[in-house]
This record gives sequence, C-alpha cells and structure tokens, in this order.
Amino acid sequence: MAAIGASILLAGGVSPFSQRSTTTLFGGITKRGRILAVSTERIGRVSGFGENEKLGKKMNLKTMAEETEVKPNIYANPEELPEFEEGKKWLKDYFEESKEIIRSDGGPPRWFSHLECSSSTSPDCPLLLFLPGIDGTGLGLIMHHHKLGKMFNIWCLHIPVQDRTPFNELVKLVERTIRSENYRSPNRPIYIVAESLGACLAFSVAARNPDIDLVLVSSNPATSFSKSQLQPLIPLLEITPDQFPLNLTYMLSLPTGNPLRILMDNVVKRGSLPQIVGELSQDLSNMSSYLPILADILPRETLRWKLNLLKSGSANTNSCLHAIKAQMLILCSGRDQLLPSLEESQRLQKTLPDCEIRKFEESGHFLFLEDNIDLATIIKGVSFYRRGKHFNCVSDYIPPTPSEFKKLHESISLLLTATGPVMLSTLEEGKVVRGLAGIPSEGPVLLVGYHMLMGLEVVPLVAQFMMERNILVRGIAHPVMFVRVKDGKPPDVELSHYDVLRVMGAVPVSAANFYKLMSSKSHALLYPGGVREALHRKGEEYKLFWPEKSEFVRMAARFGAKIVPFGVVGEDDFAEIILDYDDQMKIPWRREEIEKLTSRSAKLRTDASGEVANQQMHLPVMLPKFPGRFYYYFGKPILTRGMEELKDKKKCDELYSHIKSEVEGCIDFLKQRREKDPYRNIASRVLYQTSHPSTSPFNIPAFDL
Repeated sequence: MAAIGASILLAGGVSPFSQRSTTTLFGGITKRGRILAVSTERIGRVSGFGENEKLGKKMNLKTMAEETEVKPNIYANPEELPEFEEGKKWLKDYFEESKEIIRSDGGPPRWFSHLECSSSTSPDCPLLLFLPGIDGTGLGLIMHHHKLGKMFNIWCLHIPVQDRTPFNELVKLVERTIRSENYRSPNRPIYIVAESLGACLAFSVAARNPDIDLVLVSSNPATSFSKSQLQPLIPLLEITPDQFPLNLTYMLSLPTGNPLRILMDNVVKRGSLPQIVGELSQDLSNMSSYLPILADILPRETLRWKLNLLKSGSANTNSCLHAIKAQMLILCSGRDQLLPSLEESQRLQKTLPDCEIRKFEESGHFLFLEDNIDLATIIKGVSFYRRGKHFNCVSDYIPPTPSEFKKLHESISLLLTATGPVMLSTLEEGKVVRGLAGIPSEGPVLLVGYHMLMGLEVVPLVAQFMMERNILVRGIAHPVMFVRVKDGKPPDVELSHYDVLRVMGAVPVSAANFYKLMSSKSHALLYPGGVREALHRKGEEYKLFWPEKSEFVRMAARFGAKIVPFGVVGEDDFAEIILDYDDQMKIPWRREEIEKLTSRSAKLRTDASGEVANQQMHLPVMLPKFPGRFYYYFGKPILTRGMEELKDKKKCDELYSHIKSEVEGCIDFLKQRREKDPYRNIASRVLYQTSHPSTSPFNIPAFDL
C-alpha cells in the first residue's frame, strides 16, 4: 500500500486583510519609509491555501459560488510559466533597502515586519522570526518575502550598526519574544530562520527553552567559528592602522558568498550571449556602486565587534548543544569561504536529536541572497511546514506554485522525452479516449494501479494530471521518504532525492493519512503492491502483489469515493534486471546493507503473509535498454457512493477482487495495443518531434483506439 517515488533517478495561493490584537515589544520605534512596518503591531489575515482552508460553515454563499467557478489551468503550458513568482526582489534590492534602513540608524535591536509580508498571511499561520548574520540589517530574507509572507507572519531582527549589545542580551531579547508569542498561541509552532551569527542566537534560545515548540532553519551556522578564516582577522583588526582596508574583501564576501558567480547566475538564463555580456557588465557596475553601502553596514569598529560577538556566541552555543530539543533543518554551502559549513553540518546532525541537513554544493556563505535558492520550496520539500503541534498532510499542505511546477517540469523533461507517455482513460459510457477526460473532476477519487519497477511511472502521471486537468494527485508513499534521524544517525537514504515528491503532495502511508485524504475529497494515488511490486524480481514484470485483505475499499466507500483502476506498462522497454533481491542476498556485503536498510525502515504489513509481506529495501541492479514508451490506461470509474452493501466484508472483498482484475485487464490491454504503436521507439518519436517541434511528449501519436 505504499509508493516508491521515481525521484530515485532524478537529481533531484491571497486573501483579505484584517487587524488583530497588538503587543508592544519595544518602544520609540518609528516607521522607515515605505519599506518597513514597525514591530509593535501583529497583523492578522484571513484565508488560506486551497484544501488547507478551514473556513467551513463560515463561508457565505457568495464565497462558495466563487470557489466553484471553473478557473483556467495555469499549469497547462509549463514552458510559459514564470521562472519566479510575482513580487520577488533581487540582490540590488538588498543593498538599496540596507542603505535606507541604516540611514537613520540608532537605538537598540528591534523587530520589524516588511510591508510586502503583511497583506497575504492567514491568521492561523505560524510566526517566523528571522535572525540576521553578521550584517545585522535583518533584510537577509528580502528575496523570499514574496513567498514566505503567504506562509508565515514574518518578524525580522534589526541590529543597528552602532549597537553593542552583548550576545547574552541578544539571546534574552529573542527569548522574551518567543515566550510572549508562545503564551499567546501555545498550540502553534514558532519558526526561527537564521544565518551564521543568527544561528548561534537561535541555538542558544532553543537550548534555554526546550519546552517551547520551535522549528529552526539555519543557514551555515557559525558554531564552527573557531575553525573559520574569520578567527585570525580579530587580532589583525586590533593591530593594523585604521587606514588599512583590511576588511573590504571580507565585507564583499560576507553578504554574497561569491559575488561574481551570483551575478552570472542572475543573467545567464536571461538571453543571448550579447545580452548576457551587457547585463553582466551592468551588474558588475552596480556591484561596485554598492561597496560604499557594505562599508556603511560593516565599518571597521562594527566588524571588530561582530567578530568578537561571533567568537563568544559560538563558544556559548557549543556549550549548550546537548540541551536543544527543537526540530531543526540545517542548510549548508559547499563553497562557503568563511566557515567550514559542510563539515559542521555533519557534526551538528550527529549531536542534535532531530536534525536534517540539505547541501548546496555550488553556493556561497549567504544562501538567502542567491537567486537559485528558494527557501519556501525547501521548507515544503522537507515537510517542515506545519500550523499545529504535529504535521498534517492535508491541512498543512501547500500546493506547488507555478514557478515550482515549472522547475519540476524542467527537471523531468529528459524523462518525459525518453518515455513519451501515452495516457488513456474511460468515459462514463465506456468509451476509451486519449487523455484524461475520463477522470472524475470532483473528489474524493482513488487511483489504484500497478507499481512499475522503481516507481518510474509516478512523476509523469502526477505531472500530466496537473497539466491536462489541473488536478493535484496526492501519492500515498512509503515512509522511507519521510524518515528522519534515528538514534542520532542520519538516514541511509538521501532524503533530498524525495523533496520534489513531497512538494508535489506525497504523504506517508497510514490509515490516518488515507482517512484525511478521502475526507478532504482529494485525488489520491494508491499502489496496493507497494515495495514488493516496485522492487520486483526477474521475470515478475506486470505481476500484481496485492494483499489478501481489502485494505482500501471500505475506507473509500465510507466517503463515497470514485475508484479508478489503472494499468501501466513500459518498464521492460527501458531496463532489464541483472541482480535482483535474491541474487544480492547471496552476496555477503550486499546482504548486510539490505538488512541494515530494512531494519531502519518503517515496518509495514507486519500482520500480512506471503510475498506482499516481503518488504526488504534494496535497489535492483539493472541494464538500461534503448528507450521504448510508457503507456497508462485508466479504467471506468467505480462509484461507491450509496453502496450500502459494502458495509459487509464479503462484498468488500468481492469489489476488491474486481478492482484487481480490472487493473490486470488494463495491463493486458496496453501490452497488446502497444505492439501497433509506430512511435513506441524513441528514435521514431525524436524524428516526429523534429518535424513537429511544438508537440509535447504527451501528445505524440500512438496506436488507434
């Protein structure tokens, strides 16, 4: 009953505004132009994200009518979708707004909320506190406000240039805030996003408040300061003359990581070579004009103070790591020129009880100022976004944005070209048609089918449902995709491979999650054969390994779900298994690895017997073939609404057997019909697309129906 995602092979919503009660944190704060909203106000908003909304009976008839209107499918043409969401800001905005915020700087450290984050957040969204790095401006998330502002109520900490507040006092400042907000909303998590110095603050606060529900997202934490290239700079700043520009190179690197690479990233995707050269020249010119702003953000005395703050903060934090109980995500850069972030992330993951890491091999020190980093997508991909004490796969899920879907489509373009998927469905009158017109629009709908080798069929299926029907299919997946640190050890499987599937709505298999999907009228994707089917042995292509119990029929019938049986073929045209599970178990070192991975994976169907209970986690060794084609056939929907007889177990078993035979029939139908497809071979499809360049891989002709 679990799905293994195809991402093993991949590298891989706005609403009315309302006021809520306020709490004063600091006095004497004035607004700063159009950029900032002072921290003395908490702004609440109404609304949510699609299926996550909990307005229920509070919706008036007008609102309900608007919700039922047919909306255009924005995912229909992925190539035409925007690369970035509307409202995104850029590196130049960081410098320009930094210049404005430090112009009349003074006073103590304080919170502010960017105005663009104050008009689209629901009142039930959690609070996000941003703790800045060595720059102290609090503008480090400026390139992410447009997306994070729809998920969180964002407060940013600003530390004025001339402020000399000690590390322990900064910790107390943040601590007072989280305690106040936790008292206000005790059942809601508080997120702390921090970088370098700010991460030390976040860790120390978490260690002092283990009973508060905190979620920490830290970028290149400065807990490794004693091993960094910044440490020797402290005595040099003490002895060198003030006229010596010792800190210029460091100031240039601190906010941007690798400035030249970032500039190239900003323009390389945007046009022809002459255009790239022209834009790069302009950006280099702009960068040089920002050097004075960097000098104003980190003058010599401030830099010296901040480095000493890093030194004391790192020592303080390392002494209390053992007390941290918070859920944590560490983002580390492979090209951090200031801190050994990759090595430090490994150390922290072994030390902290609930810690995940994500690596960005080509990024510099400050991830959040790089164009290719999308913090909102990262949080969604790691399944870290929740509004309550525990993650709810339905109410906490936020569907992919157009730009996220565009990136997904780009990442699977080679897979789509290689597989040239053909999708067939069955209309109510029984007619088989090309495309997905036979899939019911209104849920709940349960797609039940055969799980192909390695789950290769999942991603094209989910993508096509969104492009053709604007339907988000929620895959019910094996818990291995969601496992976190166990016994202080990182998981054996690289979890980042599955992030794209979690963004697209995959949920861990369980009766509770199945209930939530059906009760929310979702389109769910279920593979009764699970791991045993997806990791089958030699000669077992297209053989179903379903349990004897009718696990899903009664639950689907309880909510009147439409069950759509489907078959898929094509794996035998792409790879041949050389070493299967039986072969690998005869090799001692492979047997040990399989047993270790299986023992650390969640146990499913422990009460089952036969082959379906054989849930050993392994990867078969395969020999690739010259690519053929994937074929999907969705049978006629089976309506369960009003079928009172399904309360009887015997009737459920009969329907279960019928669904299984329908899936087998779909597979047999496709195996026969594909023999008459003139475009089954990739070579013939490439020739066709050469003469029809605007044709999608999904729309290349196939056999006659």
